[in-house]
Amino acid sequence: MIPLTISQISEVISGKIVGNGNKLITGSAFFDSREIVSNGIFLALKGEHVDGHDFAINALEGGAGVIICTREIGSTCIVVSDVVEAITKLAAYVRQKISGMKVIAITGSHGKTTTKDLSKHLLSMMGKTVAPRSSFNNDLGVPITILECSADTKFCILEMGARNLGDISKLERTFLPDIGVVLGVGSAHIGIFGSREIIATAKSEMVKNLESSKIAILGSYDELTINMTKLTKAKVMTFGENSNNDVRATDIEIREGFAHFDLVTAFGRETVALRQAGRHQVANALAAATIATALKMPIDKISAGLSTADSSSNWRMELHEVAGRLIINDSYNANPESMFAALDSLRLFAQERGGRAWALLGKMHELGDYSIAGHREVTRKAIDLEIDHLVAIGTKEYLMESELGSTEILLVENIESAREIATGSEAGDVILVKGSRAEGLEKLVELLIGDINDMPTDKSEG
Repeated sequence: MIPLTISQISEVISGKIVGNGNKLITGSAFFDSREIVSNGIFLALKGEHVDGHDFAINALEGGAGVIICTREIGSTCIVVSDVVEAITKLAAYVRQKISGMKVIAITGSHGKTTTKDLSKHLLSMMGKTVAPRSSFNNDLGVPITILECSADTKFCILEMGARNLGDISKLERTFLPDIGVVLGVGSAHIGIFGSREIIATAKSEMVKNLESSKIAILGSYDELTINMTKLTKAKVMTFGENSNNDVRATDIEIREGFAHFDLVTAFGRETVALRQAGRHQVANALAAATIATALKMPIDKISAGLSTADSSSNWRMELHEVAGRLIINDSYNANPESMFAALDSLRLFAQERGGRAWALLGKMHELGDYSIAGHREVTRKAIDLEIDHLVAIGTKEYLMESELGSTEILLVENIESAREIATGSEAGDVILVKGSRAEGLEKLVELLIGDINDMPTDKSEG
C-alpha cells in the first residue's frame, strides 16, 4: 500500500481515531488474524459465525498497524459505522493516488482465475503487477487487492464477480478500470440469476460504464458476450478463433493434453505452447494476450510469456503422476461448461496414455431449477466422450436410466466410497476429480495420492 498516516486514513474513511494518529501505516489490508500483514490494516469484520473484533487485539500484538472496526477496541484503531464501506473508500482513494497505474478488471462465468494468472505473468514482464490472491472478486476482495498496490505498481488486475444485478457496476464505477474484460457467459450461478440472459446483463455492467477513452475486451465464444459490443462507448477488442477477431488462435493442436497454437494479431503471428492442461485454456490464453496487446506488449514477448507461464492457483487442472496413473485435480469449482472442458481434457489424456478415463464428480452448486438438467448434460457429455467410469459422489442428479453406452455410472455416498472405487484403477489410467468448491474434493485427491502411491506402477504387476 502507499504509506498513509492513521490520521490520513481516518480522514478518507470518516472514522474516529483511537491512539496515535501520526503513526505511518505501510502494510495492506487483511482480515485473517492467522495471516498478519506487518504494519497493515486489520479489518474487524463481523460475519455470521465469527466476529473479527474478537481477534483484533491478537492482530495488533502480532504486528498489525491499526484496526478498522465498528466499536472501540485495542490501543490503535479507527472506528467506523461499516468496515467494508470504509475499506472501499480507502481503496478508491489509493487507486486515484497511483496515477500511472493501469487497472484491468476481468469478469465472466468461467476462466477468470486462469486469465488473471496468465495476465499477471505477462504484465509482470513489463512492470510491477498486482493481482488478487485466491478469488478475491467481491466488494471486500477487490478493495483489498487495490490496497496491495504501491506507488511503483504499473498494473493492477482485478476479478469482479456478481451475485446480484448492480454488483459489477458498483465495483466498476468505484475503481474505474482502464480495461474491462468479459470472458464469456455461461450457466454458473444460474440458480441465483435465473437465466443466462440475466447473467449476461450482470456481466455487461463491466463494459456499459467504460468511457470512450477506455478499452472493452470481449470473448467471441458465445453470442451473449459478443453482443455487448453494442452496449459500450469504449474501444472494443475481441478474442477467439475466428478470422475477424482482433486476437485469435489458429492451427490449434493438442499434444499430451496441452494446447499448441499460432497467436495472430495485427502485429504478427507467433507460436504458443501452453503449460496449462486442456483445450479450453486457449480461450483464457487469448484473453490474457488481448490484455497484453491492448497495453502495447510486443507479440513475441506475449507468445514467450504464455509459453512459460505455469499455473499458480491451486486445484485447477493440477496434474499428479502417481504410480503410473494421472490424477487431474480440478476441484476448485464446477459448472456445466467447466465440466465439459474437464471431461474433454480427461478423454484426451486417456487416449494418449492408452488407459481408462475415470471421472469422479461432485455436485455442481447454484444451478437452481437448472440443476437436474445441468447434471444430466454433464452425464450426456461423458457418455458421448466414452468416459469409462463416471462416479457420482453424493449426487443422484448425474444418474441416467438409458443410453449409457460404454460408460459405467456409479452413485456413491461420499468421498470414502469414491476413494475405494478409484483403487480399481491401473497404470495408464487417468482420474479426474471435479466438483463445486463446497464439496471439498481436494481431500479426495490427497487420499487418492496416498492410496495409489502403494499400487503397482505397471499393468503386468500384481
